[in-house]
Amino acid sequence: MQSNAAPLAGITVVAMEQAVSAPMCTRVLADFGARVIKVENPKGGDFARDYDDVVNGPGGLAAHFVWANRGKESITLNLKDPAGLDVLHRLLDRADALVSNLAPGALARMGLAAADLRERHPNVIPVEIDGYGPGGPLSHKRAYDLLVQAESGTCAATGYPGMPAKPGPPVADVSSGLYAALSIMALLIGRERNNVATAPAVAVSLFDTMTDIMGYQLTYTQHSGIDQEPLGMSSPAVAPYGAFPTRDGQTVVLGTTNDREWQRVAREIIDRPDLADDPRFATNSDRCAHRDTLNEAIGSWCAQHDLAHIQKTADDAGIGNSRYNLPSEVVAHPHLQARDRWRQVDTPKGPIPALRPPPVIEGFEQPMGAVPGLGEHTDAVLAEFGFDAAGIAQLREQGAIGPAYSATTH
Repeated sequence: MQSNAAPLAGITVVAMEQAVSAPMCTRVLADFGARVIKVENPKGGDFARDYDDVVNGPGGLAAHFVWANRGKESITLNLKDPAGLDVLHRLLDRADALVSNLAPGALARMGLAAADLRERHPNVIPVEIDGYGPGGPLSHKRAYDLLVQAESGTCAATGYPGMPAKPGPPVADVSSGLYAALSIMALLIGRERNNVATAPAVAVSLFDTMTDIMGYQLTYTQHSGIDQEPLGMSSPAVAPYGAFPTRDGQTVVLGTTNDREWQRVAREIIDRPDLADDPRFATNSDRCAHRDTLNEAIGSWCAQHDLAHIQKTADDAGIGNSRYNLPSEVVAHPHLQARDRWRQVDTPKGPIPALRPPPVIEGFEQPMGAVPGLGEHTDAVLAEFGFDAAGIAQLREQGAIGPAYSATTH
């Protein structure tokens, strides 16, 4: 039974954000029903708007932007103008959280540091996402996803020996945004249950996020003294586990996680009882030490069979497996189609398909609102917050807000 009740209905979030980390945080909140007012610079707005123009044809919208910014209202404010800053404070008077990921020190220069907000807007949860967190030798540095992935060791755990790589998705940005959204939700619950009068500040750094995500690798190295080498589409932690070409030109990924599964791979899939009985492969540590021998045996068997046969054999044996897919193949993936995972989302350039958020909640479907044009909601939001037409025109004339929105120019 479907319900219209959104878990975060009635919650208002003001966002001073760009790129991916903070926009992902507020997109998650919007998907759960929060109202997100995205404050953008009149001169171009969120710079992710201009990363590319592939969505809905040449001259369209940027893929990063439409992915991370649905369900928000965009207003343009010149925060270097006192009148523009005053508008922001009027929004914060009725907000529950302020989310930002501006350059280090930017909020403090505008009088919006956590201590300032606590004084003027005690109910607002200040959430700042930055690169390295305060108090360290890197705190002053700008930080983007790749830079932090390199600094945190993530790139050293990806790729091949001597050929490090950045994980394709912006893992540092997305994970930091999710941690920030989780923090806001936790504090909202705590405020309600514990009658907290002043909202505590939240700081999430990309570096802290990635060192947490690197937990296995850091723990292993800390206790062994060994920097594990990356293994491409495999894992240094378990064996056999990897990608193997098939007879029909596909690639299958097969994985084991324990000794029983290894026995089934050897005896029921590749028909090598000699390997199953070999003491060199008795434990996972033993198998990791001799992974090349196992990979050769499994690879030889896979090369003699088509993907469908390999996957059926593995499924029948209870062994995890998957097909290696390109993004173009995932877009048309039958599993997404069968489970009705696609929805239409409006944009200034027309509707686009977008995947539903991962959480499937009984009785609630995330609203997945439109992707906003730059400044599309400025006049409507300002009118709601007490500005009449003459006041809005005056703000626009003095440059405190951006030009009037026109769908034909966005």
